Amino acid sequence: MTALEPISGPSVWHGGELMQRDDWIVALDAAEIAELEAAARAALDRELTALTRDDLPLPRLDARLDDMRGAVVEGCGFALMRGLPVDRWPREVAARAFWAIGSRIGMPVCQNPQGHLLGHVKDLGIDAWAPNRRGYQSSAELPFHTDIGAEIVGLFCLVPARTGGLSSIVSAGAVWNRILERRPDLAKLLAEPFPIDRRGEEVEGQLPWYEMPVFMQAADGRMTVNLVRRFIDSCTRHEGAPEVTRAQVEALDLLELTAAEADLRLDMDFQPGDIQWIDNLAVLHTRTAYEELPGRKRHLYRMWLAVPDGRAVPEPFFRRHGRDPATGRPLGLQLPANVSPTAPLDALEAAA
Repeated sequence: MTALEPISGPSVWHGGELMQRDDWIVALDAAEIAELEAAARAALDRELTALTRDDLPLPRLDARLDDMRGAVVEGCGFALMRGLPVDRWPREVAARAFWAIGSRIGMPVCQNPQGHLLGHVKDLGIDAWAPNRRGYQSSAELPFHTDIGAEIVGLFCLVPARTGGLSSIVSAGAVWNRILERRPDLAKLLAEPFPIDRRGEEVEGQLPWYEMPVFMQAADGRMTVNLVRRFIDSCTRHEGAPEVTRAQVEALDLLELTAAEADLRLDMDFQPGDIQWIDNLAVLHTRTAYEELPGRKRHLYRMWLAVPDGRAVPEPFFRRHGRDPATGRPLGLQLPANVSPTAPLDALEAAA
């Protein structure tokens, strides 16, 4: 049960204040980049999905990555890495460098029914609002949301947009506090279950929809957020799914308006070589619509990570994702019986 009380702690922050600082940016120096590249190149003959932290040694960089992990998992809930030379790295090297950094934070989980551990945020011409579709394969604006199956989300910019594609993040705790102050009646609704469409990604034995609150308190008292508004809106197509009430719609509208307030959100304009890491349980993110560079598609690598020694996860979170029997953490998307995890290096290969 979520207490109708304001929350505090390092995960509650205001983006307007953070814009005046740069301590959330992790800029790598030449020696650190050289070490990361050497580790990635040394693993080129190994299957990406089989690589562990021990296979990708980073003795110089590890202390900084441990500090960054602390900020993402236990602190403010995000960090922006900057400086990776993706314009000169082959994709095989970039993918292994990304994997090496991610291995210091958690373990990759699957992002779609095809079993992709390395995902691709790239426009494949799909309609983000069509049933059984996901917004990351479009160039559309994506309202504030969380990714559906991750504790930590990493986005690695390989090719930026020509225009647009601005990323913004906001502290879910700060949004909760403001809604609670202004409309405690709607905060109460947001802490109660909403119906959510699985978008055709259910496996045998599951209903095509499930229920979960937007805001949930875990056993340790920390606030967790779960929101993909269009998955709530489309759930009415399923027989037996609960109707969304007018009051619930009002609550979701207020949440979106509050998250977008200029003093709360933190804007980031991705540059090639940037990696954004966010705590998907504590931070909402958004993206503006974008246009491509001539002859070059905007392309971000994506990883979803589970954190075996991470924060407490509220029980409702497992309704979508299941529980890893070995770690007790969310599994990401559960795969059909005939699908194994994989890590394609490009989105077109991934879509094939």
